[in-house]
Parts: sequence; C-alpha cells; structure tokens
Amino acid sequence: MSEQTATGVAILGGGCFWCVEAVYLEVRGVTRVESGYMGGHVVNPTYEQVCGAATGHAEVVRLEFDPSVISYRDILQIFFTIHDPTTQDRQGNDVGPQYRSVIFTQDAEQEATARQVMAEMAAVWDAPIVTQVLPEETWYKAEEYHQNYYAQHPMQGYCAFVVAPKVAKFRKTFQQFMK
Repeated sequence: MSEQTATGVAILGGGCFWCVEAVYLEVRGVTRVESGYMGGHVVNPTYEQVCGAATGHAEVVRLEFDPSVISYRDILQIFFTIHDPTTQDRQGNDVGPQYRSVIFTQDAEQEATARQVMAEMAAVWDAPIVTQVLPEETWYKAEEYHQNYYAQHPMQGYCAFVVAPKVAKFRKTFQQFMK
C-alpha cells in the first residue's frame, strides 16, 4: 500500500479569476483549480451580484496542489509575479473590491509564509504591496461557465488581451514550474 501524499490548498485573488485560473492550470503539481468567491457577506453569491461590488466577495481561485512537487511558497511567488499586488481593488481596467489582491490562509503557517513572501516581493515592486492576508472563509464555487474559461475561449477579447499576456509571463518567468 503506497503512502498518501497530503494535498495542499491555496486560495488566491488577483483580479479576474479567469487570469489566475489560467496560469495555475499550467503549474506542475497543481492538481485542481476552481474559480469562485470568498470574503463576502452574501450566501451563495452569483457572478452578477459579485460584479455589482456590494457582496464583499473577491473573485478567487482555489488550488489544490501536491506539496512534494510545488511548495506553497512557490505558488505565492508565482502569484506575486502574475498580478499587480500594489493596486487597491483593481487589476488593469478591472476595478472594484471583487478584484482586490487577497490571500485567504488556512492556518498560521500559511499566514506566516504569505507575509514572508510579501516582504520579500516588496523589493520587486515600485509601490507598496496592498495584498490582504485573511483567514479562509466560506468558499463559493463560481458558475460552471467560469471554470476553465481561458482554455475554452482563448480568442475572446478579454482572454486574448488580458489573460494571454499573464499566461505568457508565467511561461517565460517560471519555466521550471510548467507542466
């Protein structure tokens, strides 16, 4: 009987979840990626409600990963490279609290790692990092049409002009982590 490897979980919000999801689907050791919502006060929010910016939720991705292949620290280093953690409630033209930079942690160890990586990445950015580090809250999976969105719609305008450059940056910068 083989030993079962523990699965790690990371929950990250870095703007539109289509962008973050598209990158992590290509990361070696990431075994599952789902787009969803976290951090708000409405039960079972819809995309339309979250986009209205009144629910308090952020668009996030929930990653499951094999820590024997990729570490939580490496996942966070990718995160801080593929989005701008210095803009409050926005990524590019996407503006609103649902697009905030946020890390939802599962325990004190993840929180400590997140804060350490943020401190290290502060030297890379010209402005202060505004990423929130919060304890995990209730997870709401986004509607099915949001799952694996970029792979299904690569030529859609937003995907071609916003998502594709983030995926290309990941591929160029983190070849060692590509599947």
